[in-house]
Amino acid sequence: MIVAALDVFANSLDFIVDQRHLLLEKTWDHIVLSAAALAVSVAVGVPIGVLLGHLHRGSFVAVNVANIGRAVPTLVVIAVGFVFLGIGFTNVMVALVILAVPPILTNAYVAVDQVDADAVEAARGMGMTPWQVTRRVELPLALPLLFAGIRTAAVFVVATATIAAIAGGGGLGDILVNQASYRVEGVVAAALCVSLLALAADAALGLLQRALTPRGLKHQVPAFEPDVRPVVSTG
Repeated sequence: MIVAALDVFANSLDFIVDQRHLLLEKTWDHIVLSAAALAVSVAVGVPIGVLLGHLHRGSFVAVNVANIGRAVPTLVVIAVGFVFLGIGFTNVMVALVILAVPPILTNAYVAVDQVDADAVEAARGMGMTPWQVTRRVELPLALPLLFAGIRTAAVFVVATATIAAIAGGGGLGDILVNQASYRVEGVVAAALCVSLLALAADAALGLLQRALTPRGLKHQVPAFEPDVRPVVSTG
């Protein structure tokens, strides 16, 4: 059995070499879809989470949005999307956004809400406006936890984007769901590519996080190890 598994793995490596042009095309489609979904999710989740955290209100909203987003199956969202968005890129992207917003929004809220109150009060005492307090004090201190949510969402999106194949969204899922054409080695090769993409996305965001995090906080969150522990707010 072990020998057979090793043989399949070896054949999958041969598939990667022989079908590199196909894999590169599908990988690029996968990257475009994942990047678009993550960008929209960040644009939606971060401002709302930061605003609620700054006001120290809305923990009910943040936690329940997270719970609802995790409870709704992505396949169900795609199926409902057929009615309004049809088949294709947009339908799958919306489903991935619904998957990615909850961890981003929740972590953004908790990250800003839990910033040291003494630091915030000191900034206000210096005459800073609410916007300056958020931009110069709260956001820099909140970056490690905020980025943990984005990195977690990125891994979710890259892994789940494989279901785009069932809705005409393209990507590596086209190979994964078509074993009849690409055989087992093709499926394994595509799965390896998805795994590498997820690791690459996390590593890239980790480097970005490290570059943006204030020097005194850089030791708290390693660049290649996202904090995926569940966040519980009692506010």
